[in-house]
Amino acid sequence: MTLTRDQIVTEARSWIGTPYRHQASLKGVGCDCLGLVRGVWRALLGPEPEQVPPYTRDWAEASDDEALANAGLRHFMPVAPDAFAPGDVLLFRWRDGYPAKHAAIATSHASMIHAHDGAAVAEIAMTPWWRRRLAFVFRFPGVAG
Repeated sequence: MTLTRDQIVTEARSWIGTPYRHQASLKGVGCDCLGLVRGVWRALLGPEPEQVPPYTRDWAEASDDEALANAGLRHFMPVAPDAFAPGDVLLFRWRDGYPAKHAAIATSHASMIHAHDGAAVAEIAMTPWWRRRLAFVFRFPGVAG
């Protein structure tokens, strides 16, 4: 199946306003950052490729386990962090030595859509604060370059 970047961005934008709900993934009802990515996957590619295990809210927890990045490697195409494009999945870490535990979808080189605790899904600027924390980038399967 071939996907376009516009399809991914359009689907991600359709989630804007969805309230934050930890471990949820239902457009208009509730989702967290991973739930947003999961929902976009389902809308564009069909059933999720694996069941998501329970996970904590605390994306700043200290650990060596890159569970989110490892799942990304199993199902997406890795991209160099400085080469992301609209529709790519962005993973962030709170600080060096911590695992990447926050996900977003790029809408341009200057903006992204994400969900975070206490707020609804929103499109925000890729400020220097976010750029410094960008750890991994993945491309949905079927998206050309």
